[in-house]
Amino acid sequence: MPEETNNETPVPPPSAESDKVGTYKFPIICIGASAGGLEAIEEFFRHTPSDIGMAFVVIQHLSPSHVSMLTEILQRSTTMTVIEAEDKLQVHANTVYVIPPNRDMSILQGKLHLSIPDKPHGQSLPIDYFLRSLAEDQGDNAMGIILSGTGSDGTLGLRAIVGAGGISLAQEPSTAKYDGMPSSAIKAGYVSHVLTVDKMPDMIISSALKRGFTREALPAPEIVSSMMRILMHIRFVTGQDFSQYKKSTIGRRIERRMAQHNIENSEIYLRYLKENLTEVHTLFKELLINVTSFFRDAEAFVLLKNEILPQLLRDKPDDYVFRVWVAGCATGEEAYSIAIILKELLDESQQTLKVQIYSTDLDEDAIAIARAGIYLPNIVQDVSAERLNRFFVKEDAGY
Repeated sequence: MPEETNNETPVPPPSAESDKVGTYKFPIICIGASAGGLEAIEEFFRHTPSDIGMAFVVIQHLSPSHVSMLTEILQRSTTMTVIEAEDKLQVHANTVYVIPPNRDMSILQGKLHLSIPDKPHGQSLPIDYFLRSLAEDQGDNAMGIILSGTGSDGTLGLRAIVGAGGISLAQEPSTAKYDGMPSSAIKAGYVSHVLTVDKMPDMIISSALKRGFTREALPAPEIVSSMMRILMHIRFVTGQDFSQYKKSTIGRRIERRMAQHNIENSEIYLRYLKENLTEVHTLFKELLINVTSFFRDAEAFVLLKNEILPQLLRDKPDDYVFRVWVAGCATGEEAYSIAIILKELLDESQQTLKVQIYSTDLDEDAIAIARAGIYLPNIVQDVSAERLNRFFVKEDAGY
């Protein structure tokens, strides 16, 4: 039997009638790994209680032409049920789901969906693909873990997890056989906790216990009161008002900062904020939702290109200046996406008018990234090969 060294109390497991997503909101954790990741995944499950009350989805880079033995190998490290995922399979707590070879996997309404990758092996990014769907489907109930591996798969997926209010973890790079994937996510700033693998189960259990994991659980009145005082202090220092933000989302982000400093009481954290100006600015950045991607919400961009922009551009003289303002531009992907479709439309209509795009955001670090215009290789998920060739320059670090 696997050794269980976790000292935390497991999350109360759901009953047989209530362990389906949508009835009982248990955490769903994606574990992403590549080269050198098998040993780390095994270690993770050796330290994870079998009655933890969570579901795990393992996305490991696999050879598309070989039968995977990953399910059998992981079963040796846990008494939880370990199964290879099937299409439209409902996710249950205390179960480990393993991606099959040569498949991409997503989740919708708590069910796993399999598809054949539309990119060749080596260019597909299955970890990002699943994490982004997990963030969209589960919101702040989602957790993402990135373990050993080369490249940057998982970085943009963790960005989506954090943006949805979830928890993100990465293996301490010095302990990873290959540190490329965890280092990429950490450097990008999308990791809530950097830990050795054996410490990760304690962290996710602690996070789950603090959250309660019931659907749209609202903070207690005394917590809301403390939260509002924290937000008032942020407004006093930065001039920015977050009081109209969704309380549960604000609460998750404050909890993350408190956990970083091992502070459990929000009043103590408020005092800490008043004594540490740097922490105020760090929390301010944490509250900003810089989750974006190229052509995010694809249907909106199709509508923009096919109907809205052609009407706005119609009959404009050649000396006309067409101005666009992208408010809350984050790291610039949306602004560049609009620039791309405008260029395509103007070429198609053979118009020569000038275009000026103004992009603004409260986050100065995000603006710096937007100005640099350098993005991870992972954008191939969102940008067609034709647009990559036309509008981007491929470099070692990305585009």
